[in-house]
Amino acid sequence: MLRFTKKQRQTYEAELLKTTRSKSRFSDVMGRLAKSKLGMVGLAIVVVLVILVIFAPLFTKYDYAAQDYSNRFQYPSMQHIMGTDDYGRDIWARMLYGGRISLLVAVIAVAISMVSGIVLGAVTGYFGGKVDIIICRILDILMAIPALLLAIVISAALGTGVVNTALAVSIGTIPGAARIVRSTVMTIKDQEYVEAAKATGSNNARTIFVHILPNTLPTLIVDSTLRIGGCILGIFGLSFIGLGVQPPTPEWGSILNVGRQYIRTFWPMTVYPSLMIALVMFGFNLLGDGLRDALDPKLKN
Repeated sequence: MLRFTKKQRQTYEAELLKTTRSKSRFSDVMGRLAKSKLGMVGLAIVVVLVILVIFAPLFTKYDYAAQDYSNRFQYPSMQHIMGTDDYGRDIWARMLYGGRISLLVAVIAVAISMVSGIVLGAVTGYFGGKVDIIICRILDILMAIPALLLAIVISAALGTGVVNTALAVSIGTIPGAARIVRSTVMTIKDQEYVEAAKATGSNNARTIFVHILPNTLPTLIVDSTLRIGGCILGIFGLSFIGLGVQPPTPEWGSILNVGRQYIRTFWPMTVYPSLMIALVMFGFNLLGDGLRDALDPKLKN
């Protein structure tokens, strides 16, 4: 029979209590999200789209780059459910594989935006003073420039490609993320448990990353979910004007850019990419609204 010392027992009980509370909170949030009809609709749309693009080979038998000039401009049929494009490539396959690129670039852009925003917002909100003034003024300058215009300038300077497109889209969204974190940190840093942590010898880094930032997660989760839809629209815009992901790599914006010259004669090349963009933005916006309500402590009852 194993025997534990008093200190080991207390440590084990604390970890068990922490795990139990985390599971309870997660189940509580999911329960409230399940009560939101629109939130569940958004979750269903996002889950279905993610499954389709990740497991694209299971849902199409065609290679997105395979050309067949004898089957150019085929309208939707049992063989090609979305038809074929100007090179005879299956549009459904290109939608699936293009969704991989769009979602990948959007996730990278949101990750860059949120990490940068967390660092800048936490520093400015916690320390204040001259550091807050300097960083906030730089963020104000970035916010004064329209996000899409800034993304166009950065993309033109860096060039096209997945990473460069993600970086171009993310920079314009950093100020918004930083300001959200800053306002949340300024609200939390004066709480009693933060003061208690400082009194027990916790340094600034530990106070920020262990005691303050975990309590900003609900806000960050909602903001990042809503931000993905905007990033996808920004990626779509850059690719559409030729500054994002370029052919032959499939991406919804570049597919629509190619198809616009056939908009009067062959509608599938423009309608389907537009529908995919609208659907994914609709899904992420509904999911973000549902998560916002589920994570809001004021709505528990």
